[in-house]
Amino acid sequence: MKMNFFRNRLVVLGLVLLATVLLYLLLPSIRQGSMEPSLYIQRMGLGPSPPPPPAASVNITVRTGQIPSDPPLFFREALPVDSAGRQTLPRLQVVLLHGQAFTSKTWEELSTLSVLAANGYQAIAMDLPGFGKSPASETVKTDQSRVDLLRRFLEALGVRAPVLLSPSMSGHYALPFLQRHSDQLRAFVPIAPVATRTLTTQEYQNIQTPTLIVYGELDTNLGAQSLKNLQHLPRHTVVRLAGARHACYMDKPREFHQALLDFLGKLD
Repeated sequence: MKMNFFRNRLVVLGLVLLATVLLYLLLPSIRQGSMEPSLYIQRMGLGPSPPPPPAASVNITVRTGQIPSDPPLFFREALPVDSAGRQTLPRLQVVLLHGQAFTSKTWEELSTLSVLAANGYQAIAMDLPGFGKSPASETVKTDQSRVDLLRRFLEALGVRAPVLLSPSMSGHYALPFLQRHSDQLRAFVPIAPVATRTLTTQEYQNIQTPTLIVYGELDTNLGAQSLKNLQHLPRHTVVRLAGARHACYMDKPREFHQALLDFLGKLD
């Protein structure tokens, strides 16, 4: 009887010890899975003023939608929330276009949408026609048709006076829009865009939109060419990302996000 009692106690102690070891081994992975996304937003989202909310309290959701236009336009959106998870009014609205090899998904994967939302901005990234989940269209062939497409997109989402971010290929959309409707933009963020030669020096000088010109140090082709033209904008600031190539925001995401937040912080 006594031998069975001690044997049972040894079995119980063994099970407790085994459970303790398993818990010790699993705890790092459990913590890592629940905390890493928030910590990443904090690292990448150090803004100038006001500072971002504590990482542990920021829970950003990226939602998707589609504008039923011709062609239908797919988009991703991140809305700002407070520390309690309640949606708040955005400091500014930021609309992000994309380059030839990318889509709106790029801005989600790079955490740009989350970084902007964590710092109080409404971030909207669209798939341009023929990219991602937006079908191609024969109706988008001219500068005016591309301007009209952007205007319809903004109106459909209730976006007013946004900051328009335009890398590379999307300059075919952003530059004509800037030329015709610069008064409808709060600011412009070109990242080595195409089509900068389509505006004359005088046309650039007539535009009073605050502009952040971003390019990679190693982008000696389109980056250097676009800088030469865009610097005629009277209210511009230049950020050169050291050691970065054409898609400089991919090479240096932390530096890019910091420069973007610094610029936005001076607008509102």
